[in-house]
Amino acid sequence: MIIGVPKEIKTDEYRVSVTPAGAAELIKEGHTLYVQNGAGEGSGFSDAEYEKAGAVLLSDAAELFRSADMIVKVKEPIPSEYGLFKEKQILFTYLHLAADRVQTEFLLEKKIRAFSYETLEVNGNLPLLEPMSEVAGKMASLMGSVHLGKYHGGSGLLAGGVVGTHKAKVMILGGGVAGKAAAEVAAGLGADVTIVDINMERLHYLNDVMPSNVATLYSSHQTIKDLLPHCDIVVGTVLIHGAKTPKLITKEMLCLMKKGSVLVDVSIDQGGCFETSHPTTHTHPTFIKEGIVHYCVSNMPGAYPHTSTYALTNATLKYVKALARYGAQNVCKEVPVMISSLNTYDGVLYNKAVGDAHGISSKTFV
Repeated sequence: MIIGVPKEIKTDEYRVSVTPAGAAELIKEGHTLYVQNGAGEGSGFSDAEYEKAGAVLLSDAAELFRSADMIVKVKEPIPSEYGLFKEKQILFTYLHLAADRVQTEFLLEKKIRAFSYETLEVNGNLPLLEPMSEVAGKMASLMGSVHLGKYHGGSGLLAGGVVGTHKAKVMILGGGVAGKAAAEVAAGLGADVTIVDINMERLHYLNDVMPSNVATLYSSHQTIKDLLPHCDIVVGTVLIHGAKTPKLITKEMLCLMKKGSVLVDVSIDQGGCFETSHPTTHTHPTFIKEGIVHYCVSNMPGAYPHTSTYALTNATLKYVKALARYGAQNVCKEVPVMISSLNTYDGVLYNKAVGDAHGISSKTFV
């Protein structure tokens, strides 16, 4: 199969979907790999490294898309890339379709055979989302702490405090991979941390493994309202597989918070778990509403592309190999977990959660 690795062009995105080592493995299995010039530079990989691995370098994105049977990306296609795709092309990347009707309609109209990283499920886990969730979770507490700085519009409180002063109070919505990572970093900074979640089994686990400055509470609307007036940072990490994220903090609830507090919406790719959230970029990461600083960068791991690219490609390569080996027509039969990754195929939607989000009919793969 001919596999195309384009340069990511989303604002402030520096990751790449295949490392030179991964390129060598795909080529060893008999596939042809086209890599756009400069695709790996942001992650620390030179064009020469891809050439040494056996990849063919192309300067023109249009030629790469035209030549490839499968496009492997990191982030979802943006509108300026839509015209580059050809009908019935395979696409493997993060899609987050529940929060993006325009992209969903494009993939259906173009009959793209689209598989997403974030919905691929193995034994109840999301192995292609988890590495980036961990990066984003660790970043969330760091960015929340930085943006408490007065020069960012924050309250001026140092997260861990110093002797004789107050520490920041941090609430983390969701105790999954991202929530756990956020709690570890916030606790490490010295803040007082509370994780809220509705999964009691997960809360028991977190209670056992977290340090003493991390508490756990069962999540409810009232629990969140009761905690908000005391919080300096709130990190939203809620995830419903493939679906749009519920709004756990409404615009009206912002008045409960202290001015200069910070909301970090890790869930923004799936629509965000704060009603007042909208996507931001690393260049302009925050905005202020009702006196509350909002950090809603939609590709948080892109800030640390060297770490993120390795973490992502360590997880995705085996599935890239499967798609290349069996093709979109047979991969779901040969590798059944790929059924959960399938979102659109030849104009048909195969993700019910996305269909429910947009009022589009979907089918079940058989």
